[in-house]
Amino acid sequence: MNTANRNANFYDVIRDRRSVRVYDPSYKISDEEIKELLGEAMLAPSGTNLNPWRFMVFTDPELKQKLLPMALGQKQVADASAVILVLGDMDAYTVENADKINQRAVDAGYMTEQIKETINNSVQGYYGSVSEQTKKEWQMLDGGLLAMQLMLAAKARGYDTVPMLGYNTEEFRKEFNVPDNLVNVLMITLGKAAQPGFPTVRLGVDEVTTWNGNI
Repeated sequence: MNTANRNANFYDVIRDRRSVRVYDPSYKISDEEIKELLGEAMLAPSGTNLNPWRFMVFTDPELKQKLLPMALGQKQVADASAVILVLGDMDAYTVENADKINQRAVDAGYMTEQIKETINNSVQGYYGSVSEQTKKEWQMLDGGLLAMQLMLAAKARGYDTVPMLGYNTEEFRKEFNVPDNLVNVLMITLGKAAQPGFPTVRLGVDEVTTWNGNI
């Protein structure tokens, strides 16, 4: 396990994170550490704590080569230690899923049975009336929150990442038989940088901020 930066200062992590596109292809990250990273990412918030995220992780070199043309030939897909597909489960918006999660909260002493039932009933009443398009938009939001946390957790461990929308989702879904209830959110490469990411600039806060309703 790479523990070199586990105690990294949070402000250093958010400033040092870069989108890295050149990786050391010989560097391997264990399945166990990737699972730890995913667990840390899943501490991100989600609507009604329904945990709609799902992951497909690719570490096999042959499968990463198969992903390469789907990702428009972007070499980081083949060279990174892992390629993580963040997906959103449309079946997460159900009472059954809410009850599974909330029962664990009851067992841990975080909520009462009464609160669990109140939340479960609200899930049934609210999500049952929401359009599929709205739910997909929520998937993008929840998946985005998780993806950012995953990338920061990786940086804290001394790894690098790049978020990618540039891949053929239809080819991917067909090749890997992705079921209809899962929607594509983002592809993320994870590994050890062979070259540092480029520094970037941002607009100033005053350029993008208004106060108290003044546009």
